[in-house]
Amino acid sequence: MPRSIWKGSISFGLVQIPVALYPAEEPDELHFTQLDRRTMGPIRYERVNRETGEPVSWDDIVRGYPYEKGEYVVLSDEDLRRANVEATQTVDILDFVDASEIDPIYYDKPYFLAPASQNGKKRSPVTAYVLLREALRKTGKVGIAKVVIRTREHIAAVRPHGRGLMLNLLRFAHELRSDEELDLPEMDAQGKGLGKRELEMAERLVAEMATAWEPEKYKDEYRDDVMKLIEKKVKSGRTTAPAEPVEEEHHRRSTGTVDLIALLKKSLGQKGEKAANDEAKDGAKNGAKDGAKNGRKAPEEGGKSRERKAEAPKRKGGSSRRAA
Repeated sequence: MPRSIWKGSISFGLVQIPVALYPAEEPDELHFTQLDRRTMGPIRYERVNRETGEPVSWDDIVRGYPYEKGEYVVLSDEDLRRANVEATQTVDILDFVDASEIDPIYYDKPYFLAPASQNGKKRSPVTAYVLLREALRKTGKVGIAKVVIRTREHIAAVRPHGRGLMLNLLRFAHELRSDEELDLPEMDAQGKGLGKRELEMAERLVAEMATAWEPEKYKDEYRDDVMKLIEKKVKSGRTTAPAEPVEEEHHRRSTGTVDLIALLKKSLGQKGEKAANDEAKDGAKNGAKDGAKNGRKAPEEGGKSRERKAEAPKRKGGSSRRAA
């Protein structure tokens, strides 16, 4: 079970729900060590006192706020908690809004909220927790709350997720850049040279590619390819020598006029061809199964049995000749 990073309560109205906060993501990033190219030795980064140049251990590091040049106020974790106990221990729900009204651009980081014990009790009542979960589920609302995690206040969305509640940190409006400074096309598609036929074909392509959301089928193929390259280097013994830079050919797309109709037709054709191939494969599999059930061997794919007959040498006058 993961370790909670925060314990407090959800507050809405006069209701208090003791909860614990758990990370809901597990980043699977590639981490590389920086090396000295000359010796292949790892480069070390030290925490050093700027004035003395001496290394400083974690035990000797404290948090300081600069209020004047060269002058600091030292604050401990307990000082930060005591500054506003309610803010640091409460998910304070301010409003309830429709989940569909929140633009995805505001979502930042997910956490799980789980019921937590309170006042030393072994098991806290979960009635209030379930009450909030079901109320949000049936109304289609999410709670907009403020919460302090570590040293920063966040705005967050509390929403139902399966059997539990999830807290999604949101970005504040002032943290998002406006697209007004970008050179973007206007909303009027017809005025930008798009014809009705092109739009209809694009909509048809989108409809043909539409499917149910299955997050498990999407894999980090780039990471897998990098790991395969690493394994290949390990097996070949090339584990420390730096690779020479490889000159890569840059493939640039043509900036000429694009025939959207031709591209859309080709895309739709590929989708239709893929569907036909999938259907043929399914038919071959079903035929093989039926043949096995009836005690017959299914014909081999691609007509291999016919090919064998054609390859058999023909005999004429006691001699054999290979077919040309």
